[in-house]
Amino acid sequence: MSLHPVPAAFDRASASIRAVEFRSDLRVQEIRPPEALAPNALALAADVSPESLHGDSQLGTGRFILMHDVARPEAWRGEFRVVCFAQAPLETDIGGDAMLPEVAWSWLMDALADSGADFAHPSGTVTVVNSKGFGELTEQGEGSQIEMRASWTPADDALAPHVEAWSTLLCLLAGLPPVDTRDVPALRTTRQANGRR
Repeated sequence: MSLHPVPAAFDRASASIRAVEFRSDLRVQEIRPPEALAPNALALAADVSPESLHGDSQLGTGRFILMHDVARPEAWRGEFRVVCFAQAPLETDIGGDAMLPEVAWSWLMDALADSGADFAHPSGTVTVVNSKGFGELTEQGEGSQIEMRASWTPADDALAPHVEAWSTLLCLLAGLPPVDTRDVPALRTTRQANGRR
């Protein structure tokens, strides 16, 4: 247990995150953050599990970690840093689209802008994996998966818009349209392709 008091800025940021309300088909819970990342940290885990799917079927998963250090690490260029992860299965035809990484990254940037998040110094990677089973794994067939790892520096302790942007990205990668419209195209997942919507 830390002997140092929790900074007020981190307290406010944590309260902002915990006040966010998520759509019903995104299951979010606070988890223990990885150790030694920063003096103070808060982490969320999320699974996209539409209510129309039965059991524990998932279309995507993600993590959101807020780190805080009053020393303002040089690499962060601020006292806060967000690190997030999002992953979802894809249809194989979409997984072969060369523009997919650029599209997925633009979704994150658009989600941050649309939510009103004030941030700087974004960085990240988008990885698309295509696989096909052979031999005793032939029954697995073909599959694709997209994975994004990103980080950025929030300008202040108003973190709710950042969490909202991350949740929007995760749902888009998982093939779910925004909650306020059905006209925005989203990636199709393998489960949707099989008629489970």
